[in-house]
Amino acid sequence: MDSGQVAILRELLSSTDWPADTRRFARTLRRSARDELLLFGTPEEEPWHLAAHLDDEAKFVPALRPTLVRWNPPAGAPAHLAVGLDRLKDTRRGEALFVVADGPAPEPLLDRVDDARRSGAVILTLDGGDRELTGLAHDALTVKPGGLVTFEQAQHLVSTAAGEEPQKNKGFRDRLARFLDVVSGPQSGQA
Repeated sequence: MDSGQVAILRELLSSTDWPADTRRFARTLRRSARDELLLFGTPEEEPWHLAAHLDDEAKFVPALRPTLVRWNPPAGAPAHLAVGLDRLKDTRRGEALFVVADGPAPEPLLDRVDDARRSGAVILTLDGGDRELTGLAHDALTVKPGGLVTFEQAQHLVSTAAGEEPQKNKGFRDRLARFLDVVSGPQSGQA
């Protein structure tokens, strides 16, 4: 899915909470990954696709460069693909653990996430509704099975939103001008 397709998807979802929810989650992701962003999936499904998209967005927001934590990295794998579960034992404040699990989280995953949380890491989840996993998260985005958005689409929405420039809070004059436009209606341009 390219940026044009994501824009179309956002437009289609504009009457739902999805665009705002993914932007909120992306803001948390950007703020939480001060030192390192660890990306972690299930033993059956490693979030390769999301890792690639976050790496692309890291060109604009360097904190988004993920470290993919793998359950069983093969011997001789390149350094960026050889980060195993031992890395989770070393998590600390300033790091974010982004867990991607579209199904029920297995007990070993929950244990590792709980340990990382206790060591000070911020836990973020993109999940399929697993209550235990969501309960461990500081912030979670849940994709309901059979809902409007697929799990893959949610990953694209999050990664795109994470790479966007955060919107600045508008000042008093901007808010006042907007209020006056709403109350009085648009100006006609005639003198």
